[in-house]
Amino acid sequence: MKIDAQPFESLVDDFQQRVDAALERWLPQARVNPIRLHRAMRYAVLAPGKRVRPILVYATASALDIDLERVDGAAAAVEIIHAYSLIHDDLPAMDDDDLRRGRPTCHREFDEATAILAGDALQALAFYIISHDPQMVQDDTARLQMIEKLSLFSGSRGMAGGQAIDLAAVGKTLNIAELETMHIHKTGALIRTCVQLAAHSTSKLSTTQFKALDSYAKCIGLSFQVQDDILDVTGDTATLGKTQGSDSARNKPTFPSIIGLDASREKAQELHRKALQALSIFGEEADILRYISAWFVERTH
Repeated sequence: MKIDAQPFESLVDDFQQRVDAALERWLPQARVNPIRLHRAMRYAVLAPGKRVRPILVYATASALDIDLERVDGAAAAVEIIHAYSLIHDDLPAMDDDDLRRGRPTCHREFDEATAILAGDALQALAFYIISHDPQMVQDDTARLQMIEKLSLFSGSRGMAGGQAIDLAAVGKTLNIAELETMHIHKTGALIRTCVQLAAHSTSKLSTTQFKALDSYAKCIGLSFQVQDDILDVTGDTATLGKTQGSDSARNKPTFPSIIGLDASREKAQELHRKALQALSIFGEEADILRYISAWFVERTH
């Protein structure tokens, strides 16, 4: 698929609408008991957002010529995992944030207990989707591989572990290697999952191609976080949808605080170049993934 900037923006819109429809299908309706819990789950998941992770699932599927119906469940599952992580990250016991996606965080809109339960229920729902979606692969081995990757990369050796490292790092001085390790887990692991879930949806991928896609995912997972850290310095609350400067206010280590703003921008560009290099074995069918790498380091929110 050869694309340019305008079709890419149109594809992003299509992917966002597609995953929103999938999320609507899988989420419990707000009128179903327990009503308050289901309202909180829907509030967190259906809040306006970029849908970066589902977009990456769909983009990888597009690059590999996989029917998008095959990955609707995977796209919904990773967005639900992401939403659960944000609910818990925002809690007073963790980052204590009041604003998320331009509106009150889940525990502010409802209450802390409901927010915790909403996160718990969403995590369980994500695995239910992967294990039950009839549109996904018929090969049980491939489905188990998807469950394995989602559980591994969202658990203590992935996203949750990265958050634990992040909490322990508040007020401390980390070197660049330690900071990268933290974000490879906290942010990068779920982004790797997005690519791998799509890759496991086809039996036509060679080992070399799979490894190339995983290398790409590792690069963009870290570049996304570098740009997030930059925007925490240069962005504004209205555009970001969350409190600008919150990381520095909590004395959390970031790329700009360790290596400076200019070096952070160069770091993001270096990771972008490495991501493109990883895709060199693919032709124009992977252009959409190349655009996503550029989008990650050029975005303003």
